[in-house]
Amino acid sequence: MCGIAGVMTVDGGPPSAAVLQAMSAALAHRGPDGIGHYRSGNVSMVQTRLAIIDLVTGDQPLYEPGGAALMANAEIYNYIELRAELAGVAFSTGSDCELPLHLYRRYGLDFTERLRGMYAIALHDPVAGRLVLARDPFGIKPLYYAETAAGFTFASEPQALIASGLVPAQLVRQVRNELLQLQFTTGRATIFAGIERVLPGETVVVMRGRVVERRRREALTGAAPRPREEAQALRDFDRVFADSVLLHQRSDVPYGMFLSGGIDSSAVLAMMARLNERPVKAFTVGFTTGQVADERGQARAVAQSLGAEHIEVEFREADFWRLLPEIAHAMDDPAADYAVLPTYKLAAAAHAAGLKVILSGDGGDELFAGYGRYRSIMRPWWIGGKLLRGRGNFDKLGILRGDLAGWRDGIAAAEQRGVVSGRTRLQIAQATDCADWLPNDLLGKLDRCLMAHGIEGRTPFLDPLVAGFAFCLPDDLKIRHGLGKWLLRRWLAEQAPAAEPLAKKRGFTVPVGDWIARRGVQLGPLVARQAGVREICLPHAVETLFREAAGRRTGFAAWTLLFYALWHRQHIERLPPGPDVFTTLAAAR
Repeated sequence: MCGIAGVMTVDGGPPSAAVLQAMSAALAHRGPDGIGHYRSGNVSMVQTRLAIIDLVTGDQPLYEPGGAALMANAEIYNYIELRAELAGVAFSTGSDCELPLHLYRRYGLDFTERLRGMYAIALHDPVAGRLVLARDPFGIKPLYYAETAAGFTFASEPQALIASGLVPAQLVRQVRNELLQLQFTTGRATIFAGIERVLPGETVVVMRGRVVERRRREALTGAAPRPREEAQALRDFDRVFADSVLLHQRSDVPYGMFLSGGIDSSAVLAMMARLNERPVKAFTVGFTTGQVADERGQARAVAQSLGAEHIEVEFREADFWRLLPEIAHAMDDPAADYAVLPTYKLAAAAHAAGLKVILSGDGGDELFAGYGRYRSIMRPWWIGGKLLRGRGNFDKLGILRGDLAGWRDGIAAAEQRGVVSGRTRLQIAQATDCADWLPNDLLGKLDRCLMAHGIEGRTPFLDPLVAGFAFCLPDDLKIRHGLGKWLLRRWLAEQAPAAEPLAKKRGFTVPVGDWIARRGVQLGPLVARQAGVREICLPHAVETLFREAAGRRTGFAAWTLLFYALWHRQHIERLPPGPDVFTTLAAAR
């Protein structure tokens, strides 16, 4: 994995070297293994490299005989198969990222159709005078851009665009409203004015510093569910999942995985154990407080049953106060998801163990219908059915100065786009989650937390063959007997019965409410006086909220405001983080 950035000017002149240097410095954490530079006419690009495949000849930029050059933050898992298909092509490296160049020369802008992987690609074709950006269909890898008076600029993270000096750090209030009410943001617009996302699956063509064409590949292309017998579906899943995990293990550096006590990561470990001769390194986080379930015991049993090397990591209350400013700094495109906390510490543990690649179970809930909200939306309203994300985090808590207008507009738009003839209500909800929640919360969290420690995160559930299989399963192979992920549970019951996959489990949670409540008297006034919070909240109500943060809703609202206060201070006010939460919030402006 890597960080990439670049500029195409409007006037045809060469981009500023100082701008590229500033963006490269802002992305240094994404690529500790080297820096690549590219300059041609009115285009300059830079890459900070985390070397995973082809450690010797894989430095970028990469070139093809027609003159096109590529820089990418990518893993193309089927690169070996693609090399065999491209008969007659003389490859100059062993890099997986050389393949998109040759596919571009052969298939033009349809070059991504044959890629299995995660990618954010920047390709300059000087003969055609165009810059091409492309992002994988699930949005596993991030890519952002801005169109300014001087030209077009792009980067793997918004903070690199801001560091360039070409885009100011200005807040978009409606997007902020989404963040507070949903914990993530939606669509093309980011929380920074003028900075937009290349959408998942999108290919963008830029000429003379302006976007001239867009096209998009959908991650979920199926419509009506296909009838399947359970026994046959289990065999089919085993085949496509084994193929995906095998490809996701392709690496020239050591790899491991993150293991919770849940279904998805246990399934990944079960397949990795089958495919590896050596014990798999599996990392699990746990909490000593009795207020939440500690997954280490269940994960330990699964790891032992599969012969894995199990590494347990404890997340303490002291870690919360110490690490949160660092995490808010890393989450420049913010998601107020408390799962960032254990993910960040697990990434540090994997780095300390000498690993550079981690597989995770992200995507299993969305593709196999694991969330309780899916079961709810399938019920009619008169027996408990609910609108997907129909209530915001701050509704009826009495702490806001006014309404957070427009916070559900993006979700409503995604719901409409998910309505395709023949799809069930469940499929529409899954498609809605895959449009925004998945790339802008879960995958954004995984990317930032791991890349902050020089670790690449891989998600074998989010493979096109696995996704195509899972999305078109009949609803009753996803949800049955009140349990989501039915088919995945049935498969895991055969492969790793120690995971107890048919038992109901408590959802993963982090005891942020209890930690905040214990320090609420001290913390509440500090949060209430922050500029970003004062703008939207009544100060006395914020102080009361933090004293009462032990409740589920109040705790999550207090956590969201604390995260937002730290994030706003660092990314909008441009103030440096301190060594802990209290020092950071108390520091004078």
